[in-house]
Amino acid sequence: MSAMSPAAARLLSFFVAAAVVLAWYLVSASGVISPLFLPGPEKAWASLVRGFQNGALVSQTLGTLRHMFFGWLVASVLAILLGSAIGISRTARAATTPMLEFLRPLPASAVIPLAIAFLGLSNGMATFVIAFGTIWPILLSTIHGFANVEPRLYEIARALNLSRLETIWKIVLPSALPDILAGMRISVTAALILSVVCEMIGGLEGLGHYIMVSARLYRSPDLFAGVIILGAIGYLSSLLVSLVEARLLRWRERGH
Repeated sequence: MSAMSPAAARLLSFFVAAAVVLAWYLVSASGVISPLFLPGPEKAWASLVRGFQNGALVSQTLGTLRHMFFGWLVASVLAILLGSAIGISRTARAATTPMLEFLRPLPASAVIPLAIAFLGLSNGMATFVIAFGTIWPILLSTIHGFANVEPRLYEIARALNLSRLETIWKIVLPSALPDILAGMRISVTAALILSVVCEMIGGLEGLGHYIMVSARLYRSPDLFAGVIILGAIGYLSSLLVSLVEARLLRWRERGH
């Protein structure tokens, strides 16, 4: 079976999206579900446009992007630093594995009360919770990438008389980079989800708080407008990370 061309794949995805919108319109127009809970797509779109025109959705969207980015950035920096130190040393892996296995399954929602107790309902609380929830895919991928470097690469480093730091920077890090970037791509979606959760619980400026208030006031078009923006942010952020990943790993294509 031949692979689908990129143009055909994009066309197919467009038809699937159009079918979903059409089904949404037909269900809302039929009256099976009250318009109070399910507005038509045209009403959600009108609310979306109005929200950007009057600036209400602009500030909320920027708030979510800010929480998402800073939490994800903190998680990425810490995970790469810790993961590289643990992954490159068998002793460090043996010493830290039990603690990592204890902390990794903890849901981020479990640390929210602790974060609120120490940091209050603040942006710092959101950053801590998002970083805690998104660090694990990057950390474990980084450890795996550094721990599974081809042994012959170390032989090449010794033959070239490279220092330990040069070996890590020029040989080990490029070898582990695919794993690191894969973890970062996975965690960016988790960062968005946790941003919304923190905004809902903490009443912080962002789409999560906007959606919560819209639901309480039965403003369903505004609620769906917020959900549409969240979907767009999730798609575009994942696409952006994938593009950066493809650019940074272009050397692998040249190598084959």
